[in-house]
Amino acid sequence: MATLKLEIVTPEARIYSEEVEMVTLPGVEGEMGIFPMHIPLMTQIAHGEIIARKGGQDHFLAVGEGFAEITGSRVAILTDMAIRADDIDEAKAEEARRQAEARLAQKLGDEEQAMAQASLMHSLTQLNLKRRQKR
Repeated sequence: MATLKLEIVTPEARIYSEEVEMVTLPGVEGEMGIFPMHIPLMTQIAHGEIIARKGGQDHFLAVGEGFAEITGSRVAILTDMAIRADDIDEAKAEEARRQAEARLAQKLGDEEQAMAQASLMHSLTQLNLKRRQKR
C-alpha cells in the first residue's frame, strides 16, 4: 500500500514523523483528506484535529493554527501547537481554559488579547479531542 510521510513540527520540537496511509487535516475551509499521490498544495490549517491513519488504525493529534505543504509523497505541517491525544492532560487543559477566559474578561491590549485568545483556542482544542476520545 502506498504511504505518505507525515511530519508535524512546532517551534519547540518535531512532534510526529511517520509513514501513514492517510491524513485528515483541519483546513480553514473545512476538513481535508490527503492520500498518497495528492496534487501538490500549500494551505493554512486551523485549530482542530489531525487524524493519521497508520496500519489501519487512526491516531489523533490536537493542533493549532499553521501551514501544511502537501506533495504526492509527503505532508509537512508547521504549527504553533501539536499534541498527541494520549499526551493531553485534561486537568491542565481545563485549568488553562479557565485562566484564558479570566484573562479575556480583563481589559487587555491587542497583543495580550491575541495571546489570551490563542491560549483559549489551544486549551479548547485539547479538551475537545480528549473528551471525544473518552466516549
